[in-house]
Amino acid sequence: MILDEWVAHAWALGASDLHLEAGTPVVARLRGELQTVGAVVLAESLVQAAQDCLGATGWAQFRDRGSADLSLAIAGVRCRLNFYQTVRGMAAAIRLLAPAVMDLRACNLHPDLRKLIEATTGLIIISGPTGSGKSTTLAALIEEINATRSRNIITLESPLEYIYTNRRSFIRQREIPTHSPSFEQGIVDSLRENPDVLVVSEMRTPEVMRLTLNAAETGHLVLATMHSATCAEALSRLCMSFPSDIQGSVRAQLADCLVGLSCQRFDFLSAHRLRVPRCEFLLPSSGARGTIRAGNFSQIANVLQSGGDEGMWTFDRYRRWMEGVTDWTRPAQTVAPHNLPEGNSAPRTSTLSPSSKPLPGALLQTKPVAAKPAPARPAQAAPPAADEVFEVPAEDMDLAQLAELAKKVVERKAP
Repeated sequence: MILDEWVAHAWALGASDLHLEAGTPVVARLRGELQTVGAVVLAESLVQAAQDCLGATGWAQFRDRGSADLSLAIAGVRCRLNFYQTVRGMAAAIRLLAPAVMDLRACNLHPDLRKLIEATTGLIIISGPTGSGKSTTLAALIEEINATRSRNIITLESPLEYIYTNRRSFIRQREIPTHSPSFEQGIVDSLRENPDVLVVSEMRTPEVMRLTLNAAETGHLVLATMHSATCAEALSRLCMSFPSDIQGSVRAQLADCLVGLSCQRFDFLSAHRLRVPRCEFLLPSSGARGTIRAGNFSQIANVLQSGGDEGMWTFDRYRRWMEGVTDWTRPAQTVAPHNLPEGNSAPRTSTLSPSSKPLPGALLQTKPVAAKPAPARPAQAAPPAADEVFEVPAEDMDLAQLAELAKKVVERKAP
């Protein structure tokens, strides 16, 4: 598929995202900047790629909705894809994910973030702008739990991005809407499935936020992500999503159950030629809880600034820590894209449309046929001399006649 070539090329360049649109050149995001990396995309090629990825059922749903989300492995690289329609026709946005689930060290995150998962109940929020690595950080926290604790972990994702392998924990991954019709229904159902840790890949609607807060209050450790530029903005967005008459109770609920809030963005380190997440951490100190209850979110920056001794980080303080780090983990040090570990690469199923041409016969995968064993050669039978030629009559011979001829040859050469 042409999609394999596009993804392989983008991966080789170190791109984080790939943008395709009919009639426009291939564009990739390199070190946070968009760059043209390929020729003009043909509409027919992109439509065929979408049909192969989505299958017959998915393609029918795409025709109805005009967009489709899915995740799968392409050219050995785990990808999150969004197909959609534009004024020019078919388009696709592809996020190139890490080839394997990495821990905090491999994600170049500060080890203090590990303190968040020491709690057994409460709410952990990972926030940041689009494309800031929230999903990767969330996956790293899950992997830290998976490697160190025996927990029943249920994830609700749309779509599934990383595929986890059970280590010490048992991880049950559910995709919305494949395995549950909505996040709301998935959260309600998961509370009946004896979870120790519940993962909500993204809080978007007030109902999802309400159910997430309730789950965090009822004896579960809940990890969730949301879009924001700062910790203060994340708290404000969460509380302001509710009607004004209940915002006070929501703030009190949030102050009581919050375990920690991390907001991150990517910085490009020119000295190392590497993009690294820069974070700020908010921990539930007495000052932070009082500020949240009062709704004084503009004072969160002061809480972060004065909370350094309690393990909080501002963006500026975190940047100073980054300047002193010399042993960053580079993508080349992780698993190679074409050698994914078992459980981290989902097989891609391609559904050919009626107009698709079949592969040549030599390339078709057919059922292997067991080879017949070669007949044993008589012990005394010697091969004919190099200069001796035996002629076989040109006319067709049956097996009996051929066996008789072979017998005469053996007898002639026998000592």
